[in-house]
Amino acid sequence: MGLAVSSAHAPTIADASGRLSSEELINIYRLMYLSRRIDDREIFLKKQQKTFFQISAAGHEALQVGAALALKPGYDWFFPYYRDRALCLALGVTPMDMFLQAVGAGNDPASGGRQMPTHWSSEPLNIVSTSSSTATQILHAVGCAEAGRYFTRHPEAAARVEGDYRAYRDVKFHGDEVALACVGEGSTSQGEFWEALNTASNRKLPVIFMVEDNGYAISVPVEVNTPGGNISRLVANFPNFYFAEIDGTDPEASLRAFQAAAEHCRAGLGPAFVHGHTIRIYSHSQSDDDKLYRSKAEREADAMRDPIAKMQMRLLREGILTADQINALEKEAEREAAEAAERALEAPLPEVASIPLHVYSEDLDPTSTAFATETVQAAGAGPGKSASAKGSAPRTMADLINACLHDEMRRDPRIIVYGEDVADASREEALSEVKGKGGVFKLTSGLQTAFGSERVFNSPLAEANIVGRAVGYAVRGMKPVVEIQFFDYIWPAVHQIHNELALMRWRSNGAWASPAVIRVPIGGYLTGGAIYHSQSGESIFTHIPGLRVVFPSNALDANGLLRTSIRCDDPVLFLEHKRLYRESYGRAPYPGPEFAIPFGKAKIVRPGQHMTLVTYGALVPRALQAAQTASREKGIEVEVIDLRTLSPYDWEAIATSVRKTSRVIVAHEDMLSWGYGAEIAARIADELFDDLDAPVKRIGAMDTFVAYQPVLEDAILPQPDTVLKAINELHAY
Repeated sequence: MGLAVSSAHAPTIADASGRLSSEELINIYRLMYLSRRIDDREIFLKKQQKTFFQISAAGHEALQVGAALALKPGYDWFFPYYRDRALCLALGVTPMDMFLQAVGAGNDPASGGRQMPTHWSSEPLNIVSTSSSTATQILHAVGCAEAGRYFTRHPEAAARVEGDYRAYRDVKFHGDEVALACVGEGSTSQGEFWEALNTASNRKLPVIFMVEDNGYAISVPVEVNTPGGNISRLVANFPNFYFAEIDGTDPEASLRAFQAAAEHCRAGLGPAFVHGHTIRIYSHSQSDDDKLYRSKAEREADAMRDPIAKMQMRLLREGILTADQINALEKEAEREAAEAAERALEAPLPEVASIPLHVYSEDLDPTSTAFATETVQAAGAGPGKSASAKGSAPRTMADLINACLHDEMRRDPRIIVYGEDVADASREEALSEVKGKGGVFKLTSGLQTAFGSERVFNSPLAEANIVGRAVGYAVRGMKPVVEIQFFDYIWPAVHQIHNELALMRWRSNGAWASPAVIRVPIGGYLTGGAIYHSQSGESIFTHIPGLRVVFPSNALDANGLLRTSIRCDDPVLFLEHKRLYRESYGRAPYPGPEFAIPFGKAKIVRPGQHMTLVTYGALVPRALQAAQTASREKGIEVEVIDLRTLSPYDWEAIATSVRKTSRVIVAHEDMLSWGYGAEIAARIADELFDDLDAPVKRIGAMDTFVAYQPVLEDAILPQPDTVLKAINELHAY
């Protein structure tokens, strides 16, 4: 088997037999040794307190260089973890780039000083921004591979289109690209690891999983993390894989394994799994001391397998280099590392004014008038039979969400829809005799039938899988519109939402973004919903910078806000109250395929002069009912404001109303304590204190979960009578 060796640092140099040439072996040693010297220089700077954190690749260099030389930077895609210095060096990240990270320089190309060192990112090299989280990135690699395969089959979808996120998401793809996902052996205990293998195997995706097994997850040995102490034995029965378990301290064995793995993936045969046994020369990081938990004998045994020493001895033994030549090469690498470090120490620090940049897209503002098309258009224009059959008749929220999805998928071939049970039927042959599922609430009904199984499909029952893959899809320029079946089960995905999806743009200093849409049914007021089908908790997500949070209360708003969510360039959590899906309240005619509502624009759903009631979601119709009763019985005119979007929210609408009425109630469905309304109430008290004639009053659920028995549920959740009582108390103050 010939070796396919390609890298920014490594031209293909092999003899006719496929053996590596002397020049290539020398280059491999140079890369490995340079990586080690960069590590050592960073450790030196950390001890001088000129940098703030250090974690090394020492002991992993051979495996990483072998992987890099088998793949193609800027062509294949790379999802490294924080120990992958030699990998990134061999791909083309320079020593200067690495030291700019270490000092947190403003011109650090990976993050602009926002991330720790060795949190890799390079758009030209296709190295997608790395976080500190373990194993999360391998789901991104899966989504990335799916996106590459989609664009290969549908190249027309890659076209840039003005007017939405596509104008700012460049797409590049190749028919045989590979995604490399790297983890340590400790990370194989994470659920995302198994979820990634599951999907890659099922869908035969071109993903190479590289496990860098140095025997320790910080201080925890491999036999504690992994049953039997060997991850290869546990994954051996996954179908469609190429498997290799190798000596990760041997760069040529590593290169050959990754070359074979890449061949398997590029041929469309499925994913690959390369398990390299490496060593950890230093402690986990400079914040750790392995002498506290590793015996002297064990550390000395590892040192005997040092890949740098082994490779040096090979060069000498085979007469490739003399001792003097090796010494000269090493001195040159040391000089290169030292000079790069000195230049980095002189680099300018980040400007404080840069902090807010790239929290959200600077290219496309979803609060702008570009999305202000709140004019109901003629019904029946564009959504197809499923969306226009009723003409201009009032439609439910469920109907108009479904209509919007049909419209947008027809308009934009980059949109894919997936989640649990969202397809009409995964076994397509059944569609000739069944109606189809289309989601547990039927909101995705007909989408698979209309747009095919490549664009609408069921996911495994794994919420982190759904969102993690969406990150990978979105960084490639696609628009995943995914569904979490119930808000109550979103929690396995919160890690992906908080630490990956919402942070991708800011942590990469604007180089990468993942503008996915997550649709989530939320809330109670459904008889029998009980604890696990009635939860709210939106304040947890409005606390995440970089994430837009939308919460419509009626059909028309749901249609317009979903359209804005899909077309905008930021990640969006789109909350859909289950009770409102088919309520008679808030029905509206189909407004046409271009109807959109900007984020951060509240709506006064009932004008009034005596007090302001700020709310959203299912509390809107309950607040209106209470306000009507207060007007009829006591002549109290309550102005009801529907926020519609929670992040951003419309502070100006709130302030204007409160200045007029001088009294305010903030109402939400979630538990009263630490809820979303507390932030609104606190800001009103802080900034509008002089305009108030009474304290700010809050309404929320009891500080408990929602019970199954309707008598208990009614007592737990705020009802119209709860709101009416608060109105009367505030008016009497």
